[in-house]
Amino acid sequence: MSRLLAALCLAALGSAGAAGAETLNAQLSGDLAPTHDPSIIRAGGTYYVYNTIGRYVGIKTSPDLKHWTAAGSVFAEIPSWAKQAIPDARGLWAPDISYEDGEYRLYYAVSSFGSNRSAIGLATSPTLDPASKDYHWTDHGMVVESHASDDFNAIDPNLVIDADGGQWLALGSFWSGIKLFRLDAKTGKPFPGEKPWSIARRPVPAGAPDAIEAPFIFRHGGWYYLLTSFDYCCKGVNSTYYTVIARSKAITGPYLGKDGSKALEGGGTVLIRADLKEQGRFRGPGHPGVFTDTDGTTYVAYHAYDKQHDGAPTLRIAPLKWGADGWPVAEY
Repeated sequence: MSRLLAALCLAALGSAGAAGAETLNAQLSGDLAPTHDPSIIRAGGTYYVYNTIGRYVGIKTSPDLKHWTAAGSVFAEIPSWAKQAIPDARGLWAPDISYEDGEYRLYYAVSSFGSNRSAIGLATSPTLDPASKDYHWTDHGMVVESHASDDFNAIDPNLVIDADGGQWLALGSFWSGIKLFRLDAKTGKPFPGEKPWSIARRPVPAGAPDAIEAPFIFRHGGWYYLLTSFDYCCKGVNSTYYTVIARSKAITGPYLGKDGSKALEGGGTVLIRADLKEQGRFRGPGHPGVFTDTDGTTYVAYHAYDKQHDGAPTLRIAPLKWGADGWPVAEY
């Protein structure tokens, strides 16, 4: 953990250096809360954030990436397959939105909180515009599930496209960490009998909690970058979430932090974290989603808990600036 703390100091210095300019976060307005687990995409002239809100997958839209408006939800109820598989489920979590093969794919999680009896589902739509005659979501049922006998938790999905066009699903929360499943591009689901790769974890014997979740993998400059959230969300201003980054030349790993620390041994480099003195307004920044805009700027969306509004989970968005060493700094 000492390596992570050293990286934290570097991240804090970087954010302090950018403090003179107004950040994108300082310009955000509108329906920013409640927002958990944001996944962001652009379709035409509209930005969309899909997020955990209430019991179902919420939608927020923006024409300029700054002012956001709540735009309803994807589902009207929990799909019947999910209620049958996870009877204790009370909602749908952690959506991941992407555009592949001429359709929009929405992966989502269903679980009973604190249990690894969980599953990930998939819904698709030809458009994200609710005003279009073609707008409709088709649910395709279960993608991956986990049971009490498994060493992973099938929540927090993220679709990844590798350099050769292959499709993968990253997922995981606590237990033995982050897993990666190879997908059949025709179905958006794993091949029969497919076994997952382990790509990141926080081993308990090292003295750290096994709190790692919310993977997101994206490509840049010949590398695969893996973002994960460490520690604990969902405790309002007492949340200790923070965002860690590691990278690999191969999608299946090994993923290493900037200092060479291994993601499979709890390593990585801090990308976004609230200040150590616990004085900042937004606490527990985590569960990131990344997208690259049409002008080439890459952004990371995440949620944090607002001390000025009773700890409400709030949408945050930061551009990533790339250093000469190939590592990004989040301007938050």
